[in-house]
Amino acid sequence: MPDPTPVYDDLREESDELDRLVAGLDAGQWALATPAAGWTVAHQIAHLAWTDRSALLAVTDQEGFGALVDKALAAPDSFVDQGAAEGARLPPAELLARWREGRTALDEALRAAPAGARFPWYGPPMSGASMATGRLMETWAHGQDVADALGVVRTPTDRLGHVVRIGVRARNFAFQARGLPAPAEEFRVEVRAPSGKLWAYGPEDAAQRVTGPALDFCLLVTQRAHRADLAVRAEGPDADRWLDIAQAFAGPPGNGRAPKSGGDAGQGAAR
Repeated sequence: MPDPTPVYDDLREESDELDRLVAGLDAGQWALATPAAGWTVAHQIAHLAWTDRSALLAVTDQEGFGALVDKALAAPDSFVDQGAAEGARLPPAELLARWREGRTALDEALRAAPAGARFPWYGPPMSGASMATGRLMETWAHGQDVADALGVVRTPTDRLGHVVRIGVRARNFAFQARGLPAPAEEFRVEVRAPSGKLWAYGPEDAAQRVTGPALDFCLLVTQRAHRADLAVRAEGPDADRWLDIAQAFAGPPGNGRAPKSGGDAGQGAAR
């Protein structure tokens, strides 16, 4: 079984990078609007703190996590916003401390978990590595919203490889989330990492292909930018359709991020 430690290390580094971005903000900057409608910088960090707590319960207290699932099922369209709103009402220093404590506790719990353990989640149960990969994807995506609100351009790293992997593996889910049949054939996905490496998935001779920079692919599958503004290209009708609806996150499609370059804003968007 592969050692999950590198994934845990990458999650910690991704979180620390975002921490450095928000640690020195004043109250006005915490209240800045982000590209996610209705969410401030504080909402973004509060959501990460809330989800880290959910993941910690999944790893350490499955009965307690089950209670959270019941709440989610009772209010599927609002429970994510409610969790973010509750945290965003805290003073910034208290919110930052809560996020730090929660993600540290989750890191320690994942590293202490038995090898091969699987944990419940809002979808299928996950391994520790998969749990950490999902947390990294969310931390990067919500960090992008924070950076956009602050007017900061982040330097991409090869930690994006985890986000690429989730995005590729979630292809069929993206179709199913919209009530569409998943394509029968595999696609070839080739994206260029920030370091220059080529990350490739699927058969080399696949008839349908997706290519582009890894950063743009990650912005696409986390729905942090519209397809029209990204250098991700498709060959084949099903691959082309996928780029319109791709999502690396669980749950229903969102309302969409408008393209900066004009055009159709019909793509969904995650918080």
